Amino acid sequence: MHKWIVSDGFDAASKAAAEFLAKQITLVLKEKEHCHVALPGGHSPRQCLRYLAQMKLPWEKLHWYLGDERCYPSAHKERNDVMLQENFWSLLTNTHIHRIKAELGPEAAAESYREIISSIEPLDIAFLGVGEDGHTASLFPDNEALNDHRAVVPVYQSPKPPSERVSLSIDTLQKARSRMVLSGTASKSAILKRIKEGEPLPVNCIGNITWFIDDDI
Repeated sequence: MHKWIVSDGFDAASKAAAEFLAKQITLVLKEKEHCHVALPGGHSPRQCLRYLAQMKLPWEKLHWYLGDERCYPSAHKERNDVMLQENFWSLLTNTHIHRIKAELGPEAAAESYREIISSIEPLDIAFLGVGEDGHTASLFPDNEALNDHRAVVPVYQSPKPPSERVSLSIDTLQKARSRMVLSGTASKSAILKRIKEGEPLPVNCIGNITWFIDDDI
């Protein structure tokens, strides 16, 4: 189900993930004029995205989306698009960025982003993260959003702040042509073992994933 790429240290895993992502983008662009990529938030992807920004890619043909967003005001330091802007998008020129208007609240933001995602489905690449509870994007275990089959879903009662979020749905992530996750094992070794054992966690419900980790757990 999953493919595991193990590197010696998280920096090496980040570089390997960047090289894989660049290769996937190149393969897509051999078949289509544009490539549509969903990106994760959090701390883990920062170095990977900096490496990716240094590569020679046809940035004008690339469209970037968020796997999820936190319902904070625009430009709030805890928003995923702020991290992506600082560590990736600001380093690029002539590329296409599609933000989630999470400042509108979960319902309105999900509805607005749903129109965007539905117009380009399926995504070519879903670059995701994973939480210590097995969540991916903002799809948490036992949360009602897991049962919402629309392309983009509102998320309430998140176990991590803020409680309100917007996320690509399980259905949208399942439809993506390829999926990848970058994760360090220092704090995630326990959940990664459960994922390898096949527990029905949200991240195990979206299909095959190429994993980049820094220790062979």
